[in-house]
Order: sequence, then structure tokens, then C-alpha cells
Amino acid sequence: MTAAAPRIVVIGAGIGGLSAAIRLAAAGLSVTLVEAQSYPGGKMRALPSAAGPVDAGPTVLTMRHVFDDLFSAAGETLDDHLTLLPQPILARHWWPDGSRLDLFADPDASASAVAAFAGLRAEVEFRRFHRQTVQLYSAFRRPMIEAAGPKLAAIARNSLLRPGLWSALRPSRTLATHLDQAFSDPRLRQLFGRYATYVGGAPARSPAVLGLIWQAEAQGVWAVQGGMHRLAQALCDLAARLGVTLRFGVSALRIQSKAGRVTEVVLSDTRTIRCEAVVFNGDPAALVAGLLGNAPQQALPLSAAQPRSLSAAVWSFAATPGPVDLIHHNVFFGADPSREFGPISAGQLPEDATLYVCAQDRGDPRRPGTGVERFEIIMNAPPKTVLSQSELSLCRNRTFPTLARFGLTFDPLPPDTALTTPQGFAALFPGSQGAIYGRSPEGQLASFRRPGARTRLPGLYLAGGGAHPGAGVPMAALSGLHAAEAIARDLTSASKFSPMAMPGGMSTDSRTTGRAQSR
Repeated sequence: MTAAAPRIVVIGAGIGGLSAAIRLAAAGLSVTLVEAQSYPGGKMRALPSAAGPVDAGPTVLTMRHVFDDLFSAAGETLDDHLTLLPQPILARHWWPDGSRLDLFADPDASASAVAAFAGLRAEVEFRRFHRQTVQLYSAFRRPMIEAAGPKLAAIARNSLLRPGLWSALRPSRTLATHLDQAFSDPRLRQLFGRYATYVGGAPARSPAVLGLIWQAEAQGVWAVQGGMHRLAQALCDLAARLGVTLRFGVSALRIQSKAGRVTEVVLSDTRTIRCEAVVFNGDPAALVAGLLGNAPQQALPLSAAQPRSLSAAVWSFAATPGPVDLIHHNVFFGADPSREFGPISAGQLPEDATLYVCAQDRGDPRRPGTGVERFEIIMNAPPKTVLSQSELSLCRNRTFPTLARFGLTFDPLPPDTALTTPQGFAALFPGSQGAIYGRSPEGQLASFRRPGARTRLPGLYLAGGGAHPGAGVPMAALSGLHAAEAIARDLTSASKFSPMAMPGGMSTDSRTTGRAQSR
């Protein structure tokens, strides 16, 4: 590192910000990362419990290769810092009628399980759906998921070469209507429709192409020994070893500009950091709302932030569970999806919710599997900044009595302090309005309206789940890669800087897309 190294400020220590900071530091830039909270990870956070820190955000890791590449870019190996636990059973699914279905990392095992669950016709339908999603993932992986911005020509070319995809790519085709034709059993339609919620959408309003999310999971799911928050800490430690200056408990108040480009960041401790570029790892809606100043407010169109995605009510606690055969990843479905997503679309809590239960200690050889265990329970909810007392009570009443009907009880029940509501997410992440996935994925063109790494303000870049390629842990990490590559490319093109290498980068092109504290 030299005194002449370009200075970069990364705002927010979420996975996108950590990824960008690591890659920029590995390329020889001077990086300062500021984070309003006292811990790294953003939404990958944990809460204290009697059994130790319990996850309150993402629960499993997919697309492991993204993180292998990130550690490799810094000259290190992921396995030297974390223990990843492969999950042979991807998820266990339960229905009110008493039926249960496991899906596996082995597609043939999944097909056999589907046959036992719903018959030979359902097995044929599953195998057809699996083959189609393999093709969807292949067609979209490089020009959409891994590219710095959607490459429409490449997506069209890949799709034309695979006629089997056309039914999933019709302009008015939603995931729900696609699954109605793909599966005769309504339980399987309900199961695969839930993948829209992984990125904050409802199946009936999200594009059919989101079915490819099944492939991201089918290609491997890993739990992190000790909890997913360990991944955030490992990335933070990696950034520190590379020389990144880490400043926790400090908010960014304003991003200043002069002569049409970013010049400095004003912090809540009254300090000002001069810089050549800023990576904003927060919800783009915070910029659009003017929370970081007037110049950043003009850097993005309103469509980068609106409409908002789903939120959630999240319980994180430790308790002794009732005698239910849980694995790490469990989904308890309601009887009627319309009574879940109908109320949510009207801004209300679901009447008949699907409940995701992560039994954090299941599958960890260091944990006994009996006695007090750590749990995270997630219920989909609308984005809201204010919840009434009755709505707070509903979060409890529509979670634990529902699970008890499946035989899953907890002793003791968690206190209200173990609950993070949409209102809580709005407070944790300014500008988000309670949404936890950024812009909504609903609508056929939603993915193309998500902002990329570059903004209209030279020197201001985006990373995180609100930027391309979207929500999810590996996607946020890829957004950090795209931001770092865009900065390296832009600084290299400026005559006063020497060319820089971006280790571990992918050869892709970037495209675009202070009045309150912001992460």
C-alpha cells in the first residue's frame, strides 16, 4: 500500500460491502469500511440466547463457489477459516394434512421421495421441472447472475437454443401459473412457489423464471458450523488482514460531491473521509430518499427502489423443542396459500402463514441434538414501518399455535425481545421501509430495473441485495465483486491512476442501472 493508493470508503459491512472491501484491498487500494452497528454482516446478524448466538438472518449457504472465489482473491482458503456442513437433505416440508416430503441434494433421491409422496405422475412432473430449471439456470447464470448487468442478447440467444424454456419465459407467465401447469399436486405447486419468497416476492406476481432458484439450492446447501454469522465475521477478519480500516459504531451522514463526482463522506463522529470512490452497501431506497444527501439522491431513478419487496417476522431464540423430527431446514406450510399472500398484498399479516424453522444446531456434530437448541422462525410479512400492538400479538399467535398443531412446541416460549418485525427491520436499515430484499422482484421486468454497480453520480457505486444481481447471500457477494471491478476499471481509465489488477474477478461488464443516519 502506498500513499498514492486510491482511497475508497465502503458504507455498510453487509456481505456486499465486505466482498467489495476485500477485493478492493486485495487490488492495492486504501479501503475504509464504516458500519453503524457494532458487528459485521448487515442482515446476517445474530441475537444472544441461552445456547449462544442464534442467527436472525440467512440460515444456509448456497453457491459456495462464490465464497471460495472470494477467499481465493485474497490469497486464502475458505476451509481454513470456516467449517461448512453439507446438507444431504435440502429441506423437510410439512403440511397440515400430516404429509411430509424431504428433498435431497441428489435429484434421483428427490424424485423417488416425490413418487412416494404423491405418486408416479408427480415423479414424472418433478423430473421434467428439474430438467427445465437446470436449463434455466444454465441459460441465465453467466449473462444474468454472474454478469455485472443483464446481458439481454446473451439471455435471448441462450433461450432460443433451449425451446424447453419458452413456457417459463412468456411475458405474462408468473411462477404460480407456471407451476399450475407443471404439477398436478397442489402441495408441490405450493412448495416450489415458495422460492419467489426467497427474493421477496409472491408466487402469483413473480415471473416464472424464478423457478431457477430451485437449482441454486439443488446444487448444494451448506450450514456454517456455529451459525451463518460466523461467515460475516470470517469475511470481516479477512478484510482486516488485508489492511482494510474497520470503523464500527459509526454512521455515514452524507456523501459529498464536488464538480459532479464524489469527494468525501461525513461521519456521525464529525469526521470527514476524503475519497475517490464510495461503495454504498445499503438499500438503494435510502439514497433515493435523500438520507445521504442531495447529490446521491439524484444518482438513482425512483424505479431502483420501488415497489418494495416482502418483509418478515423473525424469531431467534433457544428452547427445548417438542418431539418432532426436525433437520436444519424445515418448512411448515399453511393449508391455503391465498390466505397467506392475499393479506400480505393488502398490507396485513398472513392469516394462514407458511413458517420456516431453522433448527440451527441440527446436523452439527459438536451439538448433542437434545436439550436446549437454537431456533430461527421466519414468517413472511408486508413491509411496514409501524406495527400496532395487536399486530405484534398476531406475530406470536400465528406462529407458535400453528407449529403446535404440527406437534412442534418450545419450552420456554421466546420473549418478545426475540422477535424482529418489519418495523424492526425498518429501524435497523434506514430507508428500507421494512422491506428486507430491496426492490420487489414482482413483474416481468423487475430484474432489469434493479440498479447495477454504477450510479449516475461518478464515484458512487452500489453493493448489496438491493443491487444487481439481487437478494440472497451469494448474490450480495457477487454485487461486491461487480462494484470492485467497476471501481478498478473506472480508476484505471483515469489518467492519474496506474492500472490495477482485480484478483479473482470475472470478466464481465458493469452497467448502471444527508439528513438522517444510514448504514
